[in-house]
Amino acid sequence: MMRRTLKNSLAALAALAFIPASVTAHTVKGTHTGSVTALTNYSSGTFHGAVDIGAGGRCNYWGAETGVVGSVYWAVTIRTNGVVCNGNGSGNQNEARHAWQSGWTFRQWHWIKTADSRNRTCDRCQVGNIGGTGNSTGPHAHLQQDKLGTKDTSWYRGYVSVGTAVTRAKTIGVLD
Repeated sequence: MMRRTLKNSLAALAALAFIPASVTAHTVKGTHTGSVTALTNYSSGTFHGAVDIGAGGRCNYWGAETGVVGSVYWAVTIRTNGVVCNGNGSGNQNEARHAWQSGWTFRQWHWIKTADSRNRTCDRCQVGNIGGTGNSTGPHAHLQQDKLGTKDTSWYRGYVSVGTAVTRAKTIGVLD
């Protein structure tokens, strides 16, 4: 009887090895102190599909920090050197991005390049200073998840709304 119980227990444990590990959800926290200025749609009604966190007009302010909690690899692309606070044209935004195995990519845009603007694996690391590079009307962080041109808006629904006050401790959403 003891041998059968042990055998069944070992068989059950072996079966678990063939079940794929579930994807770990990652919480997204505020990248700096500010407030949410845009979400799924801009105030004009046009589609945006991301979370924008305004900086209250503060430009080149210390601490454009990646929002994803957990140690992940960030690929940094510098398209603009120098301090830009109010946009310098579409496609010129500095970007930190993490590509998930599922094919989704999480992006953070608009920050100003500093010595911290480099590729690396980290948990909520600084990638630059708050800025407005690219297609921007002022200093802010743009947080977006997309896959093959499709923006995912489900990750922040129910967590924040336009006008929500944000700190580095505030949960903005959860990436599944």
